[in-house]
This record gives sequence, C-alpha cells and structure tokens, in this order.
Amino acid sequence: MKFLRFALRCVALLVPVLAFAPASIHAQDKPIVIQAETVLDGKGNVLHNTRIVVQGGKIARVDSKAEPVTYDLRGMTVMPGWIDVHVHLTYHFGPNGRAEDREETPQQAALAAASNAWLTLMGGFTTIQSVGAPADKPLRDMIARGKLPGPRVLTAMRPLVGRGDNSQTPEQIREFVRQQARDGADLIKIFASKSIREGGGQTLTQEQLEAACDEAKKLGLRTLVHAYSTAIRAATLAGCTEIEHGTFATDDDLKLMAEKGTYFDPQAGLVIQNYLDHKAQYLGIGNYTEEGFAQMEKALPLDFELVHRAAQVRGLKIVFGTDAVAGAHGLNAEEFLFRVQNAGMEPMAALEGATSLAAESLRMQEKIGTIAPGLEADIIAVEGDPLKDITAVRRVTFVMKGGIVYKNVAAGRIPAYAGVNP
Repeated sequence: MKFLRFALRCVALLVPVLAFAPASIHAQDKPIVIQAETVLDGKGNVLHNTRIVVQGGKIARVDSKAEPVTYDLRGMTVMPGWIDVHVHLTYHFGPNGRAEDREETPQQAALAAASNAWLTLMGGFTTIQSVGAPADKPLRDMIARGKLPGPRVLTAMRPLVGRGDNSQTPEQIREFVRQQARDGADLIKIFASKSIREGGGQTLTQEQLEAACDEAKKLGLRTLVHAYSTAIRAATLAGCTEIEHGTFATDDDLKLMAEKGTYFDPQAGLVIQNYLDHKAQYLGIGNYTEEGFAQMEKALPLDFELVHRAAQVRGLKIVFGTDAVAGAHGLNAEEFLFRVQNAGMEPMAALEGATSLAAESLRMQEKIGTIAPGLEADIIAVEGDPLKDITAVRRVTFVMKGGIVYKNVAAGRIPAYAGVNP
C-alpha cells in the first residue's frame, strides 16, 4: 500500500503539468457567471434563460441578470454533476490487455486508476461511490486534497463477503464492520449473494445481515448490498441502506423496498454489456467462464424488465449506479441509455436518479445533486436535450466540480486542459 501511495504521488506531480491550464487548478474567489438557456435543477424542475453565479466553489445564487457572463452555455442543457453510486475505480485492463495481469507494477496500476478517475470526470460524473478495494482509499484522499483530478470519491474499502453458511458469527461480522470504519470506509459493501455468473444464490443469513447493517447504522455508516433473489428481501428487512443489482426481484420485493425507504440500484445494462463486449479480456479469470458469460446473457433482458417494473412502483427510490469495471470507466452515462431506451424509464426520472436522489442516498443532499444556492458548484452541460433525446448524455461539453472547470469544449472552445482529447 505504501508503494501504491508513492506511485499515486508520482502521478499527482505529473498530471497538473500535462493536464491543467493554470487557471483551472484552484477555485477562484471572483464570481463566475454561467449563462444557460435550459437548466435541469436535479429535482425535476426545468429553468429557462437564467444564469448561475458561482463563488468560492459553491453556487451563490441563480440570477438571470447576473453580470458579467463567464461561460455562455446557451444551446446546451445544464444540470448538476452526475453521481454514480456504484463503480470500481481501480479496476482496469493491465499492460497485457487482460482484467488480470500479475506482471503489472504498482506504478502501472496507479496510473490506470488515475486515468479511470479522469475519464469518469470527463464523462460528467463529479461524485462516485467506489466499492470494494483498499486501493480506493489513497485515490480518494489524493483527489480530495486536490492532488489528482477526478470525481469526489466515497469508498467501502474491503467488502463483507458471505460464505453461504454460519461460519461468520454475528459478533465477528460486527467486528468486521467496526474495522472497516476504523480503516476509514465511507460505507460498508456487503455481498449477500453469489455472483450472477454463479446463479446469485443467497450467502448471508437473516441474522448475519441484521448484524452487519445494524452495526453500520450504529457507526453512522450506510450499507450497500449486492443481492439477488431471496437476499433482496432479507437485506431489506435487515434495514440495509441500498440494494444493488436485484435481478430476480419479485413485485413484492420492490414494494417492500419502497415501504422501507430502501434505495435500489438496478443496473439496466452497462455492466453486463461491458463484460460481453470485452469477453476476451475476462474469459478464464475466476468465474468468468463460458457458463458465467451465458448466465450474464440470460440476465440482460431480465434486467431490462426489472428496471421497467421498478419504475412503476410508487415511492421506490431508484438511484443511478453502473458497477463500472475495466472497460466501462468514462462510459458510465451509457447506463442512462439502457434505462431509457431498453427499460422504458422516463428520462427525467433517470437523471434525477443520478443527481438529487443519488445525493440523498449518499446523505449528501445538502452538499451536491441540485442546482441551488449553498451547494457545491458541481455543474455540467451536454449538447442537446436529454429529455427529448437521451443520447445527449454522451455529449458532455462542460464539467465543473467544486467551482473548478475541468472541461469546456462548448461552442468550439478549447478544453480547459492541455494535451488530452475530451
């Protein structure tokens, strides 16, 4: 881990030289005025012909008469920076082109992780939740200190993995949760099911899930549960914060989540499609077998149908997560297309799931997720109107995080960084 931190520090020294124009490095005290023709505020409202004033890294006010204009984003759709509640930021293809490369050096791994962070930010995601790798922590901290460009990162460190038996006592599970808290985790990731490639069977008992989620709650931490089939109901009844994936969920499972206020992140398609598109890079590693890929192919239409059913359940809080792994970083917005085009979700609902609702699920609604005074100036713009054509999310032209502009290719302008294509 010390070597990884050293490698990340080397990357930190390199990136500002290669990537930033000097004016982009620090949030400025001088007011910045963004002129916008169409603004989606993140809470379902559409504002027209207004201006957003940014000062000290935060949104100071929304004022149609503010002067002078710093960035003219008319002709585009402006909205809060997107939030992806489930990624694996350090997962990447090694120098051998595979998802596993035992010859890779720590420096190469650190550079790949920094690249993933950059690509994700350039894709319009200003906050992410990276779950399940200790290497996320130094990356999170370097970005938070302004030493690396990237989205704001929350991380789960090491996940709790169910064994499918009673060998993990409730007290052992509670101690595991406490240890993650001591290590600096922002949340607890729990595997309550096997992988979909192995059928998704439940691996933690009701008692074990209750121990994990109760201990996390006592410590003020949220819980994110990888769950399929019967584990969905078990995790919901255990009071866990969020259910991931949810393939094979029944209508009763979905209604129970709505009743309990449990957040639901059903990946509509990006994660499985990414695996299918990069089969050669994964095949033969762990459970990435021919049988495992066949299971994923069968699950893809089931996930489309699941998201469609979930969107019809009144009060169900569907948040935006991609489970982005190697091959998908920077393409997170493709999940919007799967949700809208393949699963029939309303564009506004899909976008709210990645803004105000996602912020709420992270308990950060007073900080991010909405265009409103007092919140962080996480602001992006896309070419076109995603409410009419969801493919507009592919065309991110402007990215501001905490008042710092990292990308500005609107109206033919050069980007706010040098030497890297947007």
